[in-house]
Amino acid sequence: MNSGRNGWTWGYDAYEPERERQLETLCTLGNGRFATRGSAPECVAGTVHYPGTYLAGCYDRRTSLVDGRAVENEDLVNLPNWTLLRYRCLPRGEAAGPWLSPDSGELRHHGVRLDMRRGTLHRDLLFQDARGRGLRVGHTRIVHMGDPGLAAQRTTFHAYGWRGEIEVESVLDGDVANAGVERYHHLESRHLSGHRTVFAPGGVAGLSCRTDDPGHLIALAVRTETGPERPARTTGTSTGTVQTYRLPIARGRSAWCAKTLALRTSSDPPPDDPLATAVAAAARADAFPALRAAHEAAWQRLWEKGELRVPGEAGRVLRLHTFHLLQTLSPHTAGLDVGVPARGLHGEAYRGHVFWDELFVLPYLDLHFPAVARALLMYRHRRLPAARAAARRADQQGAMYPWQSGGSGREETQEIHLNPRSGHWLPDRSRLQRHVGSAVAYNVWKYARATGDRAFLYGEGAEILLEVAWFWAGAAVLDPVLERYRIRGVVGPDEYHDAYPDAVRPGIDDNAYTNVTAAWVLARGIDLLRELPAARRAELRDRLALDPEAVARWDDVSRRLYVPFHHGIVSQFEGFGELAELDWEAYRERYGDIRRLDRILEAEGDTVNRYQASKQADTLMLGYLFRPEELAGLFARLGHRMDDETWRATVDHHLRRTSHGSTLSSLVHGWVLTRLKGAGAWRYCEEALLSDVADVQGGTTGEGVHLGAMAGTIDLVERGITGLEAGPEGLRVAPVALRALPRFAFTVSCGGHRDVRLRMLPTRLGVRVPAGPGGPLPLVLPGERKCAVLPGEERWFAL
Repeated sequence: MNSGRNGWTWGYDAYEPERERQLETLCTLGNGRFATRGSAPECVAGTVHYPGTYLAGCYDRRTSLVDGRAVENEDLVNLPNWTLLRYRCLPRGEAAGPWLSPDSGELRHHGVRLDMRRGTLHRDLLFQDARGRGLRVGHTRIVHMGDPGLAAQRTTFHAYGWRGEIEVESVLDGDVANAGVERYHHLESRHLSGHRTVFAPGGVAGLSCRTDDPGHLIALAVRTETGPERPARTTGTSTGTVQTYRLPIARGRSAWCAKTLALRTSSDPPPDDPLATAVAAAARADAFPALRAAHEAAWQRLWEKGELRVPGEAGRVLRLHTFHLLQTLSPHTAGLDVGVPARGLHGEAYRGHVFWDELFVLPYLDLHFPAVARALLMYRHRRLPAARAAARRADQQGAMYPWQSGGSGREETQEIHLNPRSGHWLPDRSRLQRHVGSAVAYNVWKYARATGDRAFLYGEGAEILLEVAWFWAGAAVLDPVLERYRIRGVVGPDEYHDAYPDAVRPGIDDNAYTNVTAAWVLARGIDLLRELPAARRAELRDRLALDPEAVARWDDVSRRLYVPFHHGIVSQFEGFGELAELDWEAYRERYGDIRRLDRILEAEGDTVNRYQASKQADTLMLGYLFRPEELAGLFARLGHRMDDETWRATVDHHLRRTSHGSTLSSLVHGWVLTRLKGAGAWRYCEEALLSDVADVQGGTTGEGVHLGAMAGTIDLVERGITGLEAGPEGLRVAPVALRALPRFAFTVSCGGHRDVRLRMLPTRLGVRVPAGPGGPLPLVLPGERKCAVLPGEERWFAL
């Protein structure tokens, strides 16, 4: 990997087959509607290479026979490969040479460069045969950020020491499957059928196919152009198209080939034949230079609103994280019915499902692209009926959101999962993570405070938040002995502990994070009911049957939910302090990497349920969601004192018993320690920064980026280090000095102003409000100092 000369490039100077999957993920290009992995155009899927193109929200359901039982899974579908381009040399008077690729023995040089400023991917290859004759090949690819239905790829060929022809095959390959994750190889992987091909004038080839459930019709059309211009020999196969060209080439006489993709589906408005529409769009698309110029201009506009400027290598990694976040969730996403895929549109891990990762993603979008944040919350609102139905099936009221969501909003969490270390199929109880509902409600509340979007809060947002509160009010059961409400049979963010040792019943009781966030949701529900306009309040009270007695119960539950403690610190759940202590050093010495301690113990015939050992931040997630003063107030409402000493002791206890088996773990601990101004904060922040670029989990990056961790690192700088909170009172800032990041700058939207510029220096804060018709931007500085910055003004404040 090379560092790039200007902080805007990400590159690789050598071909390393063992790292190719990671490279493909980190060099993915997308526009918020679809994305294409950064795979070599010459290669089909295999043990080294894995081309993939994924359309946001395009899922398909299949049933597989696994370990003697029928298992249903929904997957984000891998679409036909539009990038495939095969080529070989035909020296004059000789037979054709072999098809060339990065795996050819003739390869002498291979370089990959991702230009993040312009959203372009470049590959450069040099081949040389035994007689010293060379061929240099350059590929440039874009997935158009201006037109979300287009992508393009241009390839140039230069000959050295020979003349003749280049034979080029431009392929549209529909013979693809979802085979990007080894753990899923037992599952049905073919999602496309009914392939139909066409050829049209102007070098256009088209392919349509469909998914089975729910039945998306997908069409791709590719226009292939060459220089010098030559006629194509076209071949249609049962699953794709091939266009073959012979291009003259000699020293000083290069050749080129460009492929322009148009992607359409049956879900696109207005209703039409997707294949005919795609063919027409490919035919009329601009030539590659004009497409690229418009694409780069669109990226420039995005960076003006979304860039975080941090000097040095940390800044380059943060820029890469921002790049991939914007490729997954761009302004184009605002027009789609999609959620936040935990692994981006970059691979097939987690089957493309939506978890709680928006909890880490939306804070950035709230401040930079509020329309996108709103659209992602609308994805949750549209699935509110499914969440209500799930609650009824569980004999509960309100709305119970699924741990994993996809197209329909039903629970998509698998029922069994494979431990690759032991080869055993095990019950998967992670669907008991009911705290996902609190995350959705939290996102609604925080979005409204950051953006001032009262129309959403009083409309769809109120419906979400109040239905989740209703669920918690019913799920909490009064324990007459404790005189406290309890929530039993859940799984917390930790995910390791899914039952008590030797218990038959799944789940654990009174997960502290679950109970405290449930109390927070109930309290916000009461606040919201008071704030709503009278007509809207009456409407929702009638619809939800919220009589005064029900609201009184909400208040009671929000004050008397049980929070377990042991030895003066907050327990992860009831009984956590009674579990055995693990010999951490012995396991580290025996296994080295113990991030997935659950798999290690199961393979040994043991279970992590017996130990005080967590996969990731659980109780300490409270310190990510809430500032220390907010946390103290929340615990006070529950009848507990939460001072700095108690919280620091809680952090220390749980941090020492965490294996960090999730990329979110180091991120959350970095947040918590930053807010505490604790030693070691930067170590965890740095690990979060490197989680994908260094593939710290040993191979998982090749299956897709960890979008929550990527977005969370950006947010850690923008909100965590600055202590920034946008709300009705304006912009609150309470910086924490972090020597590793002494200076940075970014732009936000807040207080009715767009493009407010903040600059952090070691002892000063600069705030610039652009000129415009809005009023002054209120600021709340450390020590509750209040001031304002006028439109067109920049002010500096001593910290």
